[in-house]
Amino acid sequence: MHSAPTLTSCVLHKTPITPPVAVAAQGIYFDLEDGRRIMDGVGGAAVACIGSAHPVVVEAIREQAGKVNFTFHTQLTTEPAETLAKILIDDSKGAFAYVGFVAGGTEAMEAAMKTARQYFYETGQTQRSNFIGRKVSYHGASLGTLGVASNAARRAPYECILDQKTFHHVSPAYARRHQAGDETEEEYVERLRSELEAKFIELGPDTVIAFVAETVSGASSGVVPPPKGYFKAMKAVCDKYGALLILDEIMCGMGRVGTLHAWETYGDGVSPDIQAVAKGLGGGYTPMGAILLTQKVAEGMRAKAGVWQHGYTYQAHPLCCAASVAVQRVIKQEGLLANITTQGALLGDLLRSRLLRVGSTVAPYVYDIRGRGGFWAVEFDVTASPALDYGGKRLGFLVEARCFQKNLMIMGMFGGANLDGTLGDHCMFAPAYNITSEEITRIVDIFVESVEEVIAEGRV
Repeated sequence: MHSAPTLTSCVLHKTPITPPVAVAAQGIYFDLEDGRRIMDGVGGAAVACIGSAHPVVVEAIREQAGKVNFTFHTQLTTEPAETLAKILIDDSKGAFAYVGFVAGGTEAMEAAMKTARQYFYETGQTQRSNFIGRKVSYHGASLGTLGVASNAARRAPYECILDQKTFHHVSPAYARRHQAGDETEEEYVERLRSELEAKFIELGPDTVIAFVAETVSGASSGVVPPPKGYFKAMKAVCDKYGALLILDEIMCGMGRVGTLHAWETYGDGVSPDIQAVAKGLGGGYTPMGAILLTQKVAEGMRAKAGVWQHGYTYQAHPLCCAASVAVQRVIKQEGLLANITTQGALLGDLLRSRLLRVGSTVAPYVYDIRGRGGFWAVEFDVTASPALDYGGKRLGFLVEARCFQKNLMIMGMFGGANLDGTLGDHCMFAPAYNITSEEITRIVDIFVESVEEVIAEGRV
């Protein structure tokens, strides 16, 4: 288990115990105060897309700090902010025209929602006040993002102060769990499309601002891709009634699934009106997030006020933008999207061959193995025979803890398998894009060994 640091911590941690202290990091490895070296198989939280201490990024931050370390965004712009925006627009294949910078994923989604509302406010459609999100989803930790999402455990303490009149929800796009046995994929998508349209009509079609979804789910059900044709169908409903499509690619975007934007892989030719990105944008070197806007939205948003009526003190921070420019250049120059596509395929192959092999004692408990590129999850079923019993503890968390004992960091999660958040345990992987095949093999070795031990201990 985690050992206590030398000094008593005064940090308000999100964990019940103080995490161990990291004293150095290089690539996908962390050196801890207690002398251990830990391999990071999940990029922190799908953040560290090129690992730690890459010399190109370190030098870019150092150089920028010696030039301009801060400007207030309404007074001055900077070369790295303008360069990064140009990179993102040029790489969007014509989907977007403008970029708004923020400091992280929650802020990006909050900005996306405010921008969508401003668009309709400025264009004279002030009656539009409703957002439609999905059940079993996660979009951030602010009240607004908790409201548009629907994650039972995360919402519970704040349910009474979330705006029930503004945020509404439809079914998740999780075919393995929710597609009926007698439905084809096309019929399942049509059912979801009809449900969304019915929600529009129930609320009043001209009152809906946007439909909001993760292109590939992240911190909710865990790396669940949409069924084929899903986003084309959802966008058709939005277009029919004049609403916007907002895609949350905080986790799954910026190369995580092997393409810069996840909708390039899973969007059926459809791109969003507004997109939120973060994590892989700056790779964890600095706090960083952004929203990407179409020409239509940008022009409409500025129809009266003439400006983006949203902002934070540290918006477009020069050090953050310089770091992000360097991260994006490293990804391109080192061919890392091709590498993570190759290594991701290896990760999936190894997980399947090791966990689902004939005669494996863990195979009955593996419900699903899914993913692409550097974004994978293994979902478990604790109800298989004989049932697993951990005295109320969650299998995903137990596997995560066992992996940590064996010097590997992954992410254990629960509650993504049903609508009330009580079913489902899964473990998530999101390694750096420059990971090697040897490191992928080592991650799978430790993970499988940990799963075998934990499942053996839980059998009753």
